[in-house]
Amino acid sequence: MTRYAHAHPEARRIVFWRHGRTEWNHSGLFQGQEDIDLDDTGREQAARAAEVLVTKQPTLIVSSDLRRAADTAGMLGELAGLPIVYDPRLRETNAGSWQGLSFAEIDEQYPDDNAAWRGGDPEVRAGGAENRIDVGERMLAAVTEAVERIGPAETLVVVSHGGSIRAALAALMGLPPERWGAVAGLSNCHWSEVHEVVDRDEALFSWQLTEHNVGLSSLPEEPLEG
Repeated sequence: MTRYAHAHPEARRIVFWRHGRTEWNHSGLFQGQEDIDLDDTGREQAARAAEVLVTKQPTLIVSSDLRRAADTAGMLGELAGLPIVYDPRLRETNAGSWQGLSFAEIDEQYPDDNAAWRGGDPEVRAGGAENRIDVGERMLAAVTEAVERIGPAETLVVVSHGGSIRAALAALMGLPPERWGAVAGLSNCHWSEVHEVVDRDEALFSWQLTEHNVGLSSLPEEPLEG
């Protein structure tokens, strides 16, 4: 698949891929770090999206160790002939007492914290557990280590979760935490892509967002081949 036209030919690329749908996604429940499996729709989403992402010729695939992400990553690993490297730092936000509740229930039981969370407050703790800064820091550390394992012009695929990817993108691009909420979340099995900024001494940033929340619904219906 064609790289971003304005990227330096030696720029490394990171693709952040959210896992496929689960029954809890479908039911509108906050999963956090609960280990929920993909549902039938999620497995189909992952299989179809993997057919697209393999054309990006990944060099390394790293994944959250939660089953919904690990199984999504496995679909791509099988097509690309690559093993999956699992890293618990790529898990979703630990949402404490919010996990397993519907968003309506969270709003009813924790109105002040939920309003702050939805408003983008980076310091409010989801269900008394992690805040967005915590998530961004561990995601950034994991991604930074992983990208050092690939060479110039190569591609890293990070398979993770909606909230975690959102925090990772914002942290990687150097946005101040109070502005992280400006980055929209990803739909199930959608992905975002960043390219490394190379040989641009005037640039005030190291990574540039070139695709965001891309998925099968936003791609042509024609098959990739034949």
